[in-house]
Amino acid sequence: MTVTSETNTSPWSVKIADTLLSECIDGSHPKIANKWGYVAGMTLLALERTSEWSGDPKYSEMVKRHIDGLIAADGTIPTYTLEDYNLDMINEGKNLFPLWARTGEAKYEQAIRLLHTQLKGQPRTSEGGFWHKKIYPFQMWLDGIYMASPFLAEYAKTFDDPSGFDEAARQILLIEQKTRNPQNGLLHHAWDESCEQRWCDKTTGRSFHVWGRAMGWYAMAVVDALEHFPVDHPQRGQIMGIFERMAYALARVQDQESGVWYQVMDCNGRQGNYLEASASCMLTYALAKGLRLKYLAELDRSVVERAYAGILQQFASEDEAGVHLHRICHGAGLGGRKYRDGSYEYYISEQVVSDAQMGVAPFLLASIEMERLNMERLNTSGQAG
Repeated sequence: MTVTSETNTSPWSVKIADTLLSECIDGSHPKIANKWGYVAGMTLLALERTSEWSGDPKYSEMVKRHIDGLIAADGTIPTYTLEDYNLDMINEGKNLFPLWARTGEAKYEQAIRLLHTQLKGQPRTSEGGFWHKKIYPFQMWLDGIYMASPFLAEYAKTFDDPSGFDEAARQILLIEQKTRNPQNGLLHHAWDESCEQRWCDKTTGRSFHVWGRAMGWYAMAVVDALEHFPVDHPQRGQIMGIFERMAYALARVQDQESGVWYQVMDCNGRQGNYLEASASCMLTYALAKGLRLKYLAELDRSVVERAYAGILQQFASEDEAGVHLHRICHGAGLGGRKYRDGSYEYYISEQVVSDAQMGVAPFLLASIEMERLNMERLNTSGQAG
């Protein structure tokens, strides 16, 4: 699928980020402007990381423009409602930490503390697991671990609040325990403590299937949260251990021909299943970062190299407008007003689209991590020589 550009020899990270900037209108991207949300949060975080990696401030300047359009001078966020207790709304707050560090503007700190206040009152399961949303009683979703745990860990580091590390660890470990399938080592999309939902097994409370992007959310959550943990935290090694165990499970279900992953990961090869871009990018990002930061002791590097090559081959293309990403699941969930039953048929029925930031943002994150990993290897081999 890839069409190689003969003129643009920039790294993939820069090409993807520049494509996002080229789509802006009056300095803001129309797909994420004027609304506080988790997809915007991931996209802006990826752009912030591009500035850090490339040394070009234009990407972080775009982040600041977006965030400044959403936060009032007193740190309130007009399009956010704390009382919804929606973990998705925490994700964009991750962008506030570098903005506050860079500018010292009080509104960013005030907004960080506002979001943290939500987490202090977030409704919980009997063992302290965050409900994904107030409207989803007693349900933990893998998605929510990415939304909240890295934020909690960075809050703990920034404000010297050790309880934040404990809370982040609790969420990461509890949902792994509740959703892990012992037969294949993969994590099911969600868990209902009450076992009331039609989408769950009435004995275990687990949802019926392993959705690729949910695995991606969880894998990214682990590496992004661990990056902030102090080395002497009593659960740091345990989190790394379950991440390593999960990484081997992911390698076992990696499609051997393409190197990427399926939309429904416990149904490889089943009729209607398809290789899906956002999950493949998220998992490549998480595993590459895990290798770079030494969280993964023995995972073969070829797993991520084959995955990234597969992303470029299976999903990416280039033309005069820039970089494109294809075969992205537009969205999937469980329950809700228009009830989503968690069946195999449900997951493969969701719309498949191109260039949605749900896929483009993790593609950018994965590209940065692969470039960093390759640079590290070059530096290491140069020193060895």
